[in-house]
Amino acid sequence: MCSPKVWDNVWGFDYSPLKATAMTEPLVDTVDIKAVVTDPKAVITLDLYTVTAADLAFSVPYSLTARRNDFVHAIIAWFDIEFSCCHKPIKFSTGPHTKYTHWKQTVFYIDQTLTVEDGETIVGQLTNKPNSRNKRDLDITITYKLNSADQHRIAEGTGEYKM
Repeated sequence: MCSPKVWDNVWGFDYSPLKATAMTEPLVDTVDIKAVVTDPKAVITLDLYTVTAADLAFSVPYSLTARRNDFVHAIIAWFDIEFSCCHKPIKFSTGPHTKYTHWKQTVFYIDQTLTVEDGETIVGQLTNKPNSRNKRDLDITITYKLNSADQHRIAEGTGEYKM
């Protein structure tokens, strides 16, 4: 994963005016599991038999634990699904830890690089709602805060994304 600062100098050209737009559009791509710094964590569970349109607008807390000393440039999202009410239950994941699917993963770049150490946590809130002008589009807000024992590495922020 590249740093958001990459827009400041792309092969000698200053693309920083495009940075704000690029940072608000999540990237749908495959992520190598080696690039994932934290343990995966389920953020929300939806039952497809009972879910309503209103359930798709939500705000939920999350907490991610670093599993090594490294840098965090983005928050990665994917879904796992289970069809359990059929004669042969089927389940699969679209995450970076499993076999490739065409759904890939969604990369939400954050505006700063977090320097994390093994065992530290990143906490925040994930808010998702349909866009007011186009119900097929999503407005996503992700807050994040690094909980670090080292007071010199305090970092927090908010990303606003359109999908």
